[in-house]
Amino acid sequence: MSTIEIQSNQASAYKGHTVRLKGHVMAVRNMGNLAFIIVRDGDGTIQAVADKPEVMKIARELTAETVVSIEGTVIQQPKAVEQMEISIDRLQVLARPKETLPIEIAKSSKVDGLALTTMLDYRPLTLRSEKARAIFRIEAEFCAGFREFLGSQRFVEIHSPKIVSTGTEGGANLFAIDYFGKRAYLAQSPQFYKQIMVGVFERVFEIGPVYRAEQHDTTRHLNEYISMDLEMGFIDSEQDLIEMQTRLLSHMFERVKENCRRELALFQAHVPKFIEIAQVKLSQAIDLLQSKLGWSGESGDLDPEAERLLCQHFAGETECDLVYVTHYPRSVRPFYAMPAPAGTDGVELSHSFDLLFRGLEVTTGGQRIHLLDELTASMTSRGLEPEQFNDYLQCFRFGMPPHGGLAIGLERLAKQLLGLPTVKLASLFPRDINRLTP
Repeated sequence: MSTIEIQSNQASAYKGHTVRLKGHVMAVRNMGNLAFIIVRDGDGTIQAVADKPEVMKIARELTAETVVSIEGTVIQQPKAVEQMEISIDRLQVLARPKETLPIEIAKSSKVDGLALTTMLDYRPLTLRSEKARAIFRIEAEFCAGFREFLGSQRFVEIHSPKIVSTGTEGGANLFAIDYFGKRAYLAQSPQFYKQIMVGVFERVFEIGPVYRAEQHDTTRHLNEYISMDLEMGFIDSEQDLIEMQTRLLSHMFERVKENCRRELALFQAHVPKFIEIAQVKLSQAIDLLQSKLGWSGESGDLDPEAERLLCQHFAGETECDLVYVTHYPRSVRPFYAMPAPAGTDGVELSHSFDLLFRGLEVTTGGQRIHLLDELTASMTSRGLEPEQFNDYLQCFRFGMPPHGGLAIGLERLAKQLLGLPTVKLASLFPRDINRLTP
């Protein structure tokens, strides 16, 4: 019988077959003339049983994270009807650790007990742990769902430059770099490019890193994160964007629920299910917070406590963990935000929104100004010189449809879904004001 190379999650389909599996040793239990070896591969873990003398000789020398190749027969575990194991005929060591592991990663309880600094200092190792792996498998499914849904809605994936000559919001919070003797910056967002590409494809999206030189060191901030952006043309208002994102997120969550059952169970995570998401204007949200929810913050914007209180309130009313906050003042939105009629207090508003998920903003978006004269006037009112944005304005000089877009923070979405204590755990190798390695 020929040997079939498999992954751990395929074992049940090959009961009675001779297989080969490669991975890392997680643990070894020596029982005299018998040894049980737990092996981790890219898709999970499996138990292998050594009882042949030539195999036992090698098994007794195995240590955690030794890289091995196992050949043997897939059999059913005696005490677990639905679980398979491999009876080893041949055991080959492919690589041995040069030293003892500085931390224990085989047990989730041990990894959960690590200090954040330790978790991140040993990131190449801690990422091998079961729960850390689960986070990034879920993020991969979010990205796959994002691409899958938008592709079905005529969106085209683009890849915009991350080295730019100017900021999307007039130069605030930018990382400056030397570009062959010229001043350049790391992109804050793909905003200008995705707007330009609306004039090409009408509907575009991008998944990629963005950079914010913000002096924050909190559980919700990163200086480099993955942004999931979309921009769509020929819209009537920001409501078209909200409707599109509601269906998009529903699809993404359902994909994660279907494909990541084991990973979600590790965190006891509840995946939200919804058809619609409640909306509240910012001014109404502040009135609600101050009059009924006991919030004593400033009236201009929502702080973390306000976001948490709002989500709790609407979850109680709608049984949905998400809520849109709309109509932010123009003064706190970028120059390209489409103006909306002023509020009763005379404050100029915008057709923009944030989406809150379990107490944290995960999306910012809105309708954009698409007429050249209005866009340049908005720039000038912010103290910006339109001449410095000539490349961006080129598409508006030759006609742009009404359009808008949004951006979803991938790490924040995962953090809130899994109840992680900090967004840094949802980043492979987080970058904040204190960390540039590993």
